[in-house]
Amino acid sequence: MQVFHNLTTPITQSPTVLTIGAFDGVHLGHQHLIRSVVESARASNRRSVLLTFFPLPSVVLGRATPFYLTSNEEKLAQLERLGLDVAVIIEFTLETAQIRAAQFVNLLIENLQMREMWIGHDFALGYKREGNAEFLRVMGEERGYTIHSLEAVVLDGQPVSSSRVRDALRAGDMRQANACLGRSFQLSGVVVQGAHRGRKLGVPTANLSVWAGHAIPANGIYACRALVGGAAAWRNAVTNIGTRPTFDNGARTIEAHLLDFDADLYGQTMTLDFIAYQRPELKYDSAEALIAQMREDVRTAHEILTRKT
Repeated sequence: MQVFHNLTTPITQSPTVLTIGAFDGVHLGHQHLIRSVVESARASNRRSVLLTFFPLPSVVLGRATPFYLTSNEEKLAQLERLGLDVAVIIEFTLETAQIRAAQFVNLLIENLQMREMWIGHDFALGYKREGNAEFLRVMGEERGYTIHSLEAVVLDGQPVSSSRVRDALRAGDMRQANACLGRSFQLSGVVVQGAHRGRKLGVPTANLSVWAGHAIPANGIYACRALVGGAAAWRNAVTNIGTRPTFDNGARTIEAHLLDFDADLYGQTMTLDFIAYQRPELKYDSAEALIAQMREDVRTAHEILTRKT
């Protein structure tokens, strides 16, 4: 998959089948739309292209705070797995928000050789979202491209959306979040120095530093799988997200204990797949009570992850 970061010059001379959107999370609805683009492009001997934005328009326009389901790197990895030929990531600014829909479509035709545009049911582009499906369809008749609009993917009676995944994460509902994503929610970061409390308590943990804009699930204990550095094998883990109320109610941290593994991980990259929520973070009356609960958490995580294997 080729990746570009502007739309100001011609990117391809071959006719293309295109889709546009934020695609944060690359959830089941996104996947359905992208697969439709790829299939149509292959059937018509055209190139499949996805255009997306970063930062999210809703963040730039002040309608949302950063709570990204995927970083750019994670998004690109998911897009490549779907077989796209080209991904274009454009920086979204206040100036971008002023571009009229017709002007934007002209750029797609001139610089991406667009012949088909596939959109979701609620899609609109351009200044004040003036480029809705009907606008794009009429313009397509004039400029020689076709529009295909897909209905939302429905799961458990509700449309799948990035907002639905974010709400599930904020509630610690990994079952719903993962179902909508069609895979386990992931967090990646670098292992940094912590307070060493886990090791002192007999359950050593890796303190994960992640991108500040990334979505983080609700405070609590989670059964996870962890991939460290360039290792080929995933390891079972139990992860605590929270403020350590038994000790200090300090800064929020992400601490992963890898089951049956104890090695120096500082400075290494770690990816966590969140499989299941186990329980909320609680305050205990003593370190001994906390230690007993941590051992129970390890046992529970092992049972959950064994069932998932």
